[in-house]
Amino acid sequence: MKTTKLLAVLLPLAFVVGCAGTTQSGSQGDTGTRSTGAVIDDAAITAKVKTALLADPEISGLKINVDTAQGTVSLKGEIKTLALRKKAESIVRGIGGVKSVNNQLVVTG
Repeated sequence: MKTTKLLAVLLPLAFVVGCAGTTQSGSQGDTGTRSTGAVIDDAAITAKVKTALLADPEISGLKINVDTAQGTVSLKGEIKTLALRKKAESIVRGIGGVKSVNNQLVVTG
């Protein structure tokens, strides 16, 4: 089971790193460009966040979409309780490189 979760995190990271060009338009509507290093940094943060959420037995990490742009992590998806929503955000804030968290998780329980 852990191998499956690890692969679920590492395969998208490998894809992002492999497809990163020398520049890329910002994903949040800015008109500047992002270096390959910035794209890779964001991909690494996303992988760390996803791994941390999957490692928590209370949080259903597979139901949470994680996106990172310039150190800002966006969480989208469903979560069972308000307490778990806050816990997920707290976990993300504790990860190195995270500048801010845009928590858009919807409480369904």
